[in-house]
Amino acid sequence: MKVLIIAEAGVNHNGDLNLAKKLIDVAVEAKADFVKFQTFRTELAISRNAELAEYQKNVSGNVQTQFDLVKKLELDRDAHVELIDYCKSQGIKFLSTPFDLESIDLLLDLGIELFKIPSGEITNYPFLKKIAGKQLPVILSTGMSTMDEIEQALNVLCSNGLSISQITILHCNTEYPTPMEDVNLKAMLTIRDAFNTEVGYSDHTLGIEIPIAAVAMGATVIEKHFTLDRKMEGPDHKASLEPEELKAMILAIRNLEKAFGSGIKEPSNSEKKNISIARKSIVASKQITQGEVFSEDNITVKRPGTGLSPMLWDNVLGRVAGKDYNAEQLIEL
Repeated sequence: MKVLIIAEAGVNHNGDLNLAKKLIDVAVEAKADFVKFQTFRTELAISRNAELAEYQKNVSGNVQTQFDLVKKLELDRDAHVELIDYCKSQGIKFLSTPFDLESIDLLLDLGIELFKIPSGEITNYPFLKKIAGKQLPVILSTGMSTMDEIEQALNVLCSNGLSISQITILHCNTEYPTPMEDVNLKAMLTIRDAFNTEVGYSDHTLGIEIPIAAVAMGATVIEKHFTLDRKMEGPDHKASLEPEELKAMILAIRNLEKAFGSGIKEPSNSEKKNISIARKSIVASKQITQGEVFSEDNITVKRPGTGLSPMLWDNVLGRVAGKDYNAEQLIEL
């Protein structure tokens, strides 16, 4: 099964559509499946007095509230249409995460293929209920969540129109960047086993090794923030991959998919030619005359593996040589 890779531009466009298009170009060059943005009406999603997260404070300059920080990153309907059209022209799928009820309707109206529920909305009952009613596949992020909260969210989704087979759950940590000791990647498997769902991983660590490890552990979806330059101003740039890193991550995941193989243990087509070279055969260790008995004194094992397998050693011992052999000549029965 091919891993679905979501390159998250998020709000790293800084409110600039030209920058957003450059991010799309990066995702295309890296060969991501989706490029994802964020859809919200600030007035509907954030109170004017909501405090900044600690990681936001470090990059917010003079901005004092979440509202003021996020408002300038908002994309209106026309911007969405322009970005969707640009994605189509570049051959990549558009995705965006809604953060309020009106944004759910907007994305549905614009032809979204699936809904990505962000970690912060996992306890938002009206939000979950409305998305479930749209009958589209759902990817559910679970940063900051307990198993009970995940179960409650799934109950809302499944009691309002979705089946569990339509839901993929992403393990996630919402600290930007996430400390390695807080990744807890094994929790992804705990989620899979508890809810019998497809699972994936939404990553906020620095670097690319953790998403690759997640794929090796069974993730079917990987989501990763990216930017043009981590030094740019904005809340998420610092915890994002730069273009060459995104490309390297996706290439590594695709190589890993190839390496998984069929699970059948047998010689591969590429190595079959090496069997006779690397394995050994039973050979004469010195000159043997016809009628002489094969013994550990006159036979040994050496490359190449074009003769009798050494696994037949006990069958050869005690037999009578049917012809003369020179040293290192392959023994025949």
